[in-house]
Amino acid sequence: MAVDTRPDLSTDRHAEAPTTLNEAAPRTLGLLDQLGFWGNVGVSLLGFSGAIAILAPYGVQPLSFPAAVAAAVLGSVLGGLILGGSLVLGARTGAPAMVLLRGLLGAKASFVPTALNIAQCLGWAVFELVIISTGLQALTSGDLPRWLCLVLAGAVTTALTIRPLGWIRALRKYVSVLVIAALVILTIGLLRQPVPELAGSWQGFWLAVDSAMALTISWVPLGADYSRHSRSSRAAFAGGFLGYGLAQIACLVIGLIALAQVAQDGSRIFDLFIGLPLGALAFAILVIRETDQSFANVYSTAVSLQNLRPSLDRRVLTVLIGGLTTALALTINIDDYANFLYLIGAVFIPMSGALIAAWIRSGGRGWNTAEDAPARPGMLLAWLIGFLCYQLINPGSIVHWSDFWTWAGTRLHTLSHPWLSASIASFVVAVLVALPFAGGRPADDRPAPARAEESS
Repeated sequence: MAVDTRPDLSTDRHAEAPTTLNEAAPRTLGLLDQLGFWGNVGVSLLGFSGAIAILAPYGVQPLSFPAAVAAAVLGSVLGGLILGGSLVLGARTGAPAMVLLRGLLGAKASFVPTALNIAQCLGWAVFELVIISTGLQALTSGDLPRWLCLVLAGAVTTALTIRPLGWIRALRKYVSVLVIAALVILTIGLLRQPVPELAGSWQGFWLAVDSAMALTISWVPLGADYSRHSRSSRAAFAGGFLGYGLAQIACLVIGLIALAQVAQDGSRIFDLFIGLPLGALAFAILVIRETDQSFANVYSTAVSLQNLRPSLDRRVLTVLIGGLTTALALTINIDDYANFLYLIGAVFIPMSGALIAAWIRSGGRGWNTAEDAPARPGMLLAWLIGFLCYQLINPGSIVHWSDFWTWAGTRLHTLSHPWLSASIASFVVAVLVALPFAGGRPADDRPAPARAEESS
């Protein structure tokens, strides 16, 4: 059965996300809802300490502070453009992210990125539960045991996924202002203290840009899960580009300032925040609100699984997934955070290039999201070549995996070019390879559903 992507222009502001993929998605989220959602998602406790991947990229000298800030801004802007574009696709079709890939790669072939996305969503959800637990322990000076913090975070996360659109509306109404206030408090508190001068260079600038872009691009494979509920494509784009982009820049810059004050020791950032004037209150707001990150990843894991079997009930799936991520969080460590980011970039940045190229060239006409959508080898080739390009420029540092790509890149002379960004190069290569294969309709003469743009 084909996924029902017919637009639902329901005016019921309290409508909820459908429980299966065989139901139409209600269009209830306006501009402020999406700015609130993506703005909150762009602020992450993991991002504060994760800014070390921008300040000190693996294998090169640390960046100077101006270089790190510039990399954070450029990577967030470029990633935000790609994220915003992918959100437009969800808004115009009403289809979730992995279902959109049926029109790009074919129904069966879309199972490959679906499996990868499930893996990355589970990984991010686990990371977030760990970071929430760490934050709760820091707030209570360790009085709450780690296992209890993890169980509490997992339970709240799972509860939020039952009514996802209701939670998004609540973020806009009640949480966004508090988060902005918390960021202002932390910024003022940090700037009132002397910021040590960071000795460094611009050598690893493009590696740092890759990290910032990867943070943003990691949301592309799940962005349409939320933008399909948008009342207009313009609101969807603004939510991703402005809401997420500006929030991530603020988060990373605060993280860079904090890292400078704790001698680049990310494990001390939370204690630094709590010690600032009103810092404990600001940090408590951010810890409690961090569940929007784990919520989004658990919910999108369920929606991705529905691409494999559309009749599955997302509510049952999220309960099971919430329990699984909580169990995994009890044993996981986040020492390989930067490596995780690089691998995400290598997989999904070139796929984003192929997706956007195909959409632009076809104008969205005949975008086939049926369960029998035929394979599109040209798009698979574009994705593969873009992935190879990324790995040959930035092999990462995952043991054994990166050894081969370092060996290959050394022989092909693709490594150690300070002017070359793996993210930008792989995206452009994927676009160029995809364009010749994207001119025709994806073997389906049915036009894409048309819908008049509503005001947000």
